[in-house]
Amino acid sequence: MHWLHAVLIGIVEGITEFLPVSSTGHINIVETLLGHDITQPGTTAFSAVIQVGAIIAAIIYFWADIVRIVTAWFKGLSNKQARQDPDYTLGWGIILGSIPVAVVGLVLKKFIEETVRSLWVIAGALIIWSAVMWLADRQQNLSKGMKDVTVKDALIIGAFQALSPVFPGISRSGATISAGLFLKFDRVTATRLSFYMGIPSLVAAGLLEAATEAATISNTVGWTPTIIATVVSGIVAYATIAWLLRFVSSNKFTSFLVYRVLLGLIIIALVSAGTIAA
Repeated sequence: MHWLHAVLIGIVEGITEFLPVSSTGHINIVETLLGHDITQPGTTAFSAVIQVGAIIAAIIYFWADIVRIVTAWFKGLSNKQARQDPDYTLGWGIILGSIPVAVVGLVLKKFIEETVRSLWVIAGALIIWSAVMWLADRQQNLSKGMKDVTVKDALIIGAFQALSPVFPGISRSGATISAGLFLKFDRVTATRLSFYMGIPSLVAAGLLEAATEAATISNTVGWTPTIIATVVSGIVAYATIAWLLRFVSSNKFTSFLVYRVLLGLIIIALVSAGTIAA
């Protein structure tokens, strides 16, 4: 892969990883337009590994929160009184809520890598899930905050998150934020929960691909472009996180929904016309 392609893909990954527009869908589209075969194992592994850059950005951005939650969780393991701390429950919620997507990713790994990486699937998921997000965005009485998170809430959000690798185009953040809104969390809390829930699963997925597909990446895409794209995605993602949290504090997700539907229709038109291969 040319280093300019790596920079461009890294920018796209950094912008879209945490926005409810499907980073995987965008990466697949850009890779296809740049002439890369998205069904090849090396390209699939590359796409998973560069997500680590965006996740590192999230870890840095939310470092104080992460330290607070981890500290509360460890205290609660040995101190019954410390278990009253909402962060202790949140810690368990993040751990247990990350299990569904891990199970789905491992059990359906071949299916995810070979079968659903199609622009038809991406376009359909972009459009169809927009209807779900529209319903979620119109929930009323969004009064629950971070201190109200229960393990049950986290498991439900985790179940929604598990849909994203099976249907690229749904968007992991779009799925988790939607779940949070359906559970009556305010938009900022739903968005922050999406970040928290994504950190363990995306780090694990990226490291797993790096460990198991290291030789494949080396022989196809190359590790230099992979590292470049990872670093770029991290830098861009940090700015995107800051912007998104400001945006959701005073706006609905309508603009993202319009964008998703338009993008889905454009993909369908381009694939139908033979301009790009599915």
